[in-house]
Amino acid sequence: MLLDNLSKQASDPLLEPELSKLGIPPQSSTDLFFFLFSSLVNSGMDLNCGLYYEAYAENAVMQGKAREEDVDTSLRNLYIVLMRVGFFDGIPSYESLDKKDLCTKEHIELAADAARQGIVLLKNINETLPLDPAKLKNLALIGPHANATIEMLGNYAGVPCQYSSPLDGFSAYGKVTYEMGCNNVTCDNKTFIMPAVEASKNADATILLVGLNKTVEGEGLDRNDLLLPGYQTELILQVIVASKGPIILVIMSGSAVDISFAKTDDRVKAILWAGYSGEEGGRAIADVVYGKYNPGKGRLPITWYQNDYLPLLPVTSMSLRPVNNYPGRTYKFFNGSVVYPFGYGLSYTKFIYTLGSSNMSFNIKLGEDIPCRDMEYMANNTGKPPCPAILIADFSCKDHFELDIEVKNIGAKHGNEVVLVYSKPPTGIVGTHAKQVIVSRGFLCRPEGAKM
Repeated sequence: MLLDNLSKQASDPLLEPELSKLGIPPQSSTDLFFFLFSSLVNSGMDLNCGLYYEAYAENAVMQGKAREEDVDTSLRNLYIVLMRVGFFDGIPSYESLDKKDLCTKEHIELAADAARQGIVLLKNINETLPLDPAKLKNLALIGPHANATIEMLGNYAGVPCQYSSPLDGFSAYGKVTYEMGCNNVTCDNKTFIMPAVEASKNADATILLVGLNKTVEGEGLDRNDLLLPGYQTELILQVIVASKGPIILVIMSGSAVDISFAKTDDRVKAILWAGYSGEEGGRAIADVVYGKYNPGKGRLPITWYQNDYLPLLPVTSMSLRPVNNYPGRTYKFFNGSVVYPFGYGLSYTKFIYTLGSSNMSFNIKLGEDIPCRDMEYMANNTGKPPCPAILIADFSCKDHFELDIEVKNIGAKHGNEVVLVYSKPPTGIVGTHAKQVIVSRGFLCRPEGAKM
């Protein structure tokens, strides 16, 4: 994607001064590719996922833009990896395996367990979850993902052994009334909203399964906003008004969704994020909702930003650090309001942390003459200002520390907990991150049990 965009922009007159600094003549996308190929190979990028190396490597060497010995080094590295994994050893290939080898009971259960572990509990007012199936005579299952199958796989999935849709999963626990609510994820008409509303009126509880799929997000398919597509939000709001029982919202997506309206509405009793949970995702979601599995191990792997964050990000900048009106990116640098932060996730039980005596800080001398790369490329900056910093690649830290943390389960249920330890730099250092995860540990803890 990047190389393709550079090809299109190589003739842009605004880029000519920068290309000239690199020794690349204006109007020459081919020379740009030769330069990029040489730079990438020399930087240790031995393999390109695409056709660019194949298309430009030979001519780059023949025209003296790249060295043959550097190409040989990359090839040598690749063949060493193939040797390490037994590619040339005559071991029977994986192609000899068929469905009976892959789709065993154990493997299907592994898929279900992986899906359960990835589900994140985002909201749970008054311990609405887990639901008790014995107390529910009729459950309404509503939404474009309520009967999802292939939509649960996400990008680059293999061939599934079978599908367990949410409708399958919840039906295994009791009576279910299913209404799609939307014609599909794009939800571009309101035709199916009223039947969903009627189903919710007569249900003891309502599960709303909404979100995204590969038709609105994926490689080469960026979203224009962080909102639910089409009329999905209207579907949720109408069901909220009509329902007599608790509303459980389940989001399927691979990226953040601004659901601030549902987060702050107390009529939405619980919210789960399922990601794209795979072939057994439906069973896994039902198991979490009904308490067969405590979702405490699931944590958000990304920050869920508010929708008004997007206009602050120019498409011309991938910088992480905030500067002027640019807010910065990722949990490491962005300090503004979010829907849900990175690492967030609740449990059906409660934990308390006790921190023992530990050395919590270290002093590291910073180099004074290291040029700041971000500062070097800022607008109107012609020099390379000094920047107190360390180069991580060249720095060997001999200090270490131990954290004595007791985590105790004070609730009534067995629960998984994930301890995230962040490092935080001293105040007054310009350009550094606000915080950064340095340790992540997960474990299962029984009620009244403790882990160190």
